Amino acid sequence: MPFCWTGTAPARHYRRVTFLLALLALWLTGGAPAFAAATVERVDVAPDAIVIRFDGDVARAASFVLADPTRLVVDVDGARPGRRANADGVVDRVRQASRGDDGARIVFDLSAPAIITEGRFGKDAHTLTLTLRTVDDATFARAAADRELSFVPPFSYGRQVSSLARYRVSQPVPAPGRTLPLPRVYGDDDSRPLVVIDAGHGGFDPGAIAPGSGLKEKDVTLKIAKAIRDELLKSGRARVALTREDDRFLVLQERYGIARKLHADLFISIHCDSTEGGDATGATVYTLSEVASDKEAARLAARENKADVLQGVNLDSTNPEISGILIDLAQRETMNKSAEFASLLGREARPLMPIKPNFHRMASLMVLKAPDMPSILFETGYISNPRDAAFIASPEGRQRIAESIRRAVEVHFARRLAANDKASGG
Repeated sequence: MPFCWTGTAPARHYRRVTFLLALLALWLTGGAPAFAAATVERVDVAPDAIVIRFDGDVARAASFVLADPTRLVVDVDGARPGRRANADGVVDRVRQASRGDDGARIVFDLSAPAIITEGRFGKDAHTLTLTLRTVDDATFARAAADRELSFVPPFSYGRQVSSLARYRVSQPVPAPGRTLPLPRVYGDDDSRPLVVIDAGHGGFDPGAIAPGSGLKEKDVTLKIAKAIRDELLKSGRARVALTREDDRFLVLQERYGIARKLHADLFISIHCDSTEGGDATGATVYTLSEVASDKEAARLAARENKADVLQGVNLDSTNPEISGILIDLAQRETMNKSAEFASLLGREARPLMPIKPNFHRMASLMVLKAPDMPSILFETGYISNPRDAAFIASPEGRQRIAESIRRAVEVHFARRLAANDKASGG
């Protein structure tokens, strides 16, 4: 659900000489006047609105949403990032960063899906008020799949802008329900467990961007995913598939949906963390929280077509109460297995790469909500921290990350095999 707002300055009357000088300046600078960049003075978040204040005029603003994790993004042309911001309601954290030479990006990390339904500038174009509304997962997914980029002239000296100077570029993104070809499964032995590696972001969604170097999260995660694939295949203990092998956008449900269609035994989503200050460091792993499990079980149980909710179990003829119980039990078992793998990954990664002391965290992330497949989201380091960024972008760093995953995978499936043998009396 894209929106674009243009700040409008009051019309002014210019003397003929001033106007000619302005035209001359435009001609000398290639016809592209630039705002003296204002600064984001303050960002205030309320449960139903976001108010962004600037200390000067800005050119335009545009918003869009990103999934996995859920975020709202506001891009402002003619502005520099500031420091003062507060979070409230569904907004857990507010981050700001430069976007190009003369722009600011403000990212709102969300604890629940929400969209912007309206935006308006104040009369002096120094205040932008955005109306915020919480939505369900499906509405948020549709908003994330429909992004539009708009470009407008920064200002027009109080005159009507020429239609030749104004244009719009749209990048249509297929809806989440489109049929995707399943990716290649690497490995010849069908008896081996299948691990699906998901490289976060992609296509028009770059993810976090490293300040200074411009390193994009989508590029780093794809290289790490391929390094993990190669390391797992070299061990011969597992088969591997990647949700994407090139620079393409996937709706978040498609990511774990691919893994479920392949009947994966483990799903690992690769990301890079980011923070405004740049001092945070170390990797973290996320698994699904208890609260998220309860809500998702209820949502799944309420669906009309439940045939594929649980692998191998058709719930079509089961009443909603029993369906909810079965889904809840399956998801809680899956959450336990996910947490066990997260603990293993922390143990194996600690000697190989920087990790946070509180390595394992729990969150309501859509990409983790498959009810019958152990899933983790692995934040491999902070792309906003120069040292972490250098590590995760280097061949040696990627190899260490891949080795950590490979060790944890081997132990995880060895334990499962031993448990199955014991249960069968072998």
